[in-house]
Amino acid sequence: MVNETYKAMLHEKSVIRELSEFAAARGKEIGYGNVFDFSLGNPSVPCPDSYTETVVRLHRREDPVGLHGYSPSTTIPEVREAVAKSLNARFGMEYTGGHIFMTSGAAGALAHALRAVTSPGDRVVVFAPYFPEYRPYVEGCGAVMRVVPADTKAFQINFPALEKILEEDVAAVLINSPNNPSGVVYSEETLQRLANLLREKEKEKGHDIFLISDEPYREIVFDGKSAAYPSRFYDNTLSCYSFSKSLSIPGERIGYVAVHPQCKDADLLVAIMAQISRGIGHNCPSSSIQLAVAQVLEETSDLQVYETNRDLLYDLFTDLGFTVVRPGGTFYIFPKALESDAAAFCKKALDYDLIFVPSDSFGVPGFLRLAYCLDTEKVTRSLPVIRRFVEEQYPDRR
Repeated sequence: MVNETYKAMLHEKSVIRELSEFAAARGKEIGYGNVFDFSLGNPSVPCPDSYTETVVRLHRREDPVGLHGYSPSTTIPEVREAVAKSLNARFGMEYTGGHIFMTSGAAGALAHALRAVTSPGDRVVVFAPYFPEYRPYVEGCGAVMRVVPADTKAFQINFPALEKILEEDVAAVLINSPNNPSGVVYSEETLQRLANLLREKEKEKGHDIFLISDEPYREIVFDGKSAAYPSRFYDNTLSCYSFSKSLSIPGERIGYVAVHPQCKDADLLVAIMAQISRGIGHNCPSSSIQLAVAQVLEETSDLQVYETNRDLLYDLFTDLGFTVVRPGGTFYIFPKALESDAAAFCKKALDYDLIFVPSDSFGVPGFLRLAYCLDTEKVTRSLPVIRRFVEEQYPDRR
């Protein structure tokens, strides 16, 4: 008999993927340039030339048997050392290669981090709005997901609600900053307050509470600012990263977990993650891709386009009377819909070939997410279409 859990998931498909598929089908009818598809967070800028040149050089010059051979179960030592050195230089940390575990993107990093610090039945706290795949990630390792309701005014952490949930026995807290879908970047004040609260609850409960920090958008921060590094505030932190957005290589599936050197059992966790790989069939990301990213750790794609797109859309939505928190990073914007049913709002937008994602699956009703990782020319062309949609469908909005 087939697995009933995964069979049931067939009826719970990702709304984001369904809308992306709809946009692709509609594009075949009228030309994809005429469909304003804000559904999928797929980077729209090319990877740096230096990354491409590194990959080509590796394939041309390295011994193919060695290059394409199995990497160690704990992943390639020189790559881990390079990542540790880069993080130390950037954030004032004291990682060694023994604290780094290379993974298949941020999803692989979260899969390992969650399994490493929880047991079946443990509670894992997440904050609304959250990436919808957090639920299968958490439940897939046998843990129970507890959701802190959103602070919809600023999308920083709702601390009164968090404190209530932390009265339960909680094994781990999962954060995402810069945040998908809100685009909000947690302030240093927010992270310091969170760290203080977790330390207090660790003492009160008499057990460790791990902070799992999901950071694939770390490099996409606007207005000349940078994202605070959560590991600097709290020792029991596992930092989960992906190069998908910074280098625009999502299909290469490469990232890592960085275990805080002062974390409980810090010297064991990477070895534990290697054993987790045995259990879930992960068995290390591509050897050649590990080696390639290690050569370009200080580089990114040209990410400026996302800030330009942010400004265009934020200015439009505010001018049209939407309530919207100004994104501090990522390539998402999260306006409040002009009616209580965000799904109905987004369905009406489809008639204008505008593909927006309703917020219900992000744990917050009544909002919509736009992924503006598009060419600026296309975003610019979408603006009068969005305006026409809103003015025709919601003339009494103000």
